[in-house]
Amino acid sequence: MNREMRRTSVLIFAMFFSLLMAATLIQFVNADSLMANGHNPRSLYDAYKTQRGSILADGKLLAWSVKTGDKYQYLREYDEPTFSALTGFYSLTQGTTGLENSLDSYLTGKNSSQFFEQVNALLSGNPLAGASVNLTIDPKVQKVAYDAMGKLTGAVVAISPSTGKILALVSTPGFDANLLAVHNTTLSNYNYQRLVNQPNSPLINRAIGGDLYAPGSVFKIIVASAALESGKYKPSSMFPNPKKLLLPGTATYIYNSGEGKCGSSKAKVSIADALRFSCNIPFAELGLALGQQAIAAQAERFGFGKSFNLPMASTPSQYPTGMDASQTALSSFGQFNDKVSALQMAMVSASIANGGVMMKPTLINSILSPNLSVLSSFGSSSLGQVVSTDTATKVKNMMVGAVSSGVSSNGRIPGVRVAGKTGTAQNGAGQPYTLWFTGFAPAENPQVAVAVVIANGGGIGQRGFGNLLAAPIAQKVMRAVLGK
Repeated sequence: MNREMRRTSVLIFAMFFSLLMAATLIQFVNADSLMANGHNPRSLYDAYKTQRGSILADGKLLAWSVKTGDKYQYLREYDEPTFSALTGFYSLTQGTTGLENSLDSYLTGKNSSQFFEQVNALLSGNPLAGASVNLTIDPKVQKVAYDAMGKLTGAVVAISPSTGKILALVSTPGFDANLLAVHNTTLSNYNYQRLVNQPNSPLINRAIGGDLYAPGSVFKIIVASAALESGKYKPSSMFPNPKKLLLPGTATYIYNSGEGKCGSSKAKVSIADALRFSCNIPFAELGLALGQQAIAAQAERFGFGKSFNLPMASTPSQYPTGMDASQTALSSFGQFNDKVSALQMAMVSASIANGGVMMKPTLINSILSPNLSVLSSFGSSSLGQVVSTDTATKVKNMMVGAVSSGVSSNGRIPGVRVAGKTGTAQNGAGQPYTLWFTGFAPAENPQVAVAVVIANGGGIGQRGFGNLLAAPIAQKVMRAVLGK
């Protein structure tokens, strides 16, 4: 009898243990995957019964929810494609992207800071509402940047140098997020596939990620900074000025733009003039003299190799390692395997503008509960001194020269001293160039730092260059911020 009772007890215990383990797996280990499973209608209905919070910029609604008569209760609606790189989308069939994804817990009212509201909703039986998100974006500047890009493929980022607040973040082409927010799943899937199949990939946020871009001559700002920080060089330091340079250990020559000497027929040229006229050979020579480790260390201080949460996560920019001498020379003027985002280059310019101090970039001013109490506010914070104040001043002056009397002239604004640098990056034999401008204004009291990148040669292959297409866009963005 005792033996039978023991067997029964063991069996009952085993059954309870199995139930406990199953419940633990469902409630804790597999909870997230079960909630995210598109075949889980309970999860889907639960997400849509909450009135999702709005996303706003300076009082302008960018994303909001409206009551519907269908089983999903609320429909997400969006403003124009100008803001699609920011908001992303909230879709029955495709999930979430952009701020809709990174701030989902706030927008659904499920963040830990909303605990008391969650309890109140549970006790009162009233529906839970999500928090609203106020962005740092200036809608007018965002609109100017988006319109200036037109049909070009690329990105624009504008930042307040002293605060790190992002004033504009544009990726083109944009897309209509309303096409993916529809409650008709067949239509949503159809619209998504149409966007995915477009050759210019509108769903990629080129401002902060994607495949990144070769920086070309805008990388010379970083190499010049590394040279001055080393203490071995000044803006007036001279380098040989040949028409062509044989890369070490190869049979390959490199040339300046136009395949002539840098700026003049003189035998030597200064670092300042090499930046002003955007000459490749002097920067290759400078890079070889510095060595890849010094350049890599400076790039790292500027944020290369790091992801920044805006709160969307950016793709880290890359400066290659393990290069031989010829590759180091190429990397010194933004070629070989250098890869950057528009956000990264805007942060480089913003750091120079801010006396060498890099501020943490952010898109968020504040997050408010439905009763308008502040759940979270986002003040300015420093990421550290990336170059000395003296170096920042000297690099700034070189960038001013590039705009006022150099090859970045289309960044000029009448009555305003603009610091800037253009770039025209090669992408292989026969491939269209990548076009750049980065800079800030006014030089003496910077209010905005900007980076513009244009992919695919701006549609004109290897006939496009940074000063022709990217600089005028940056000028319009800077003028919009300055009220010019």
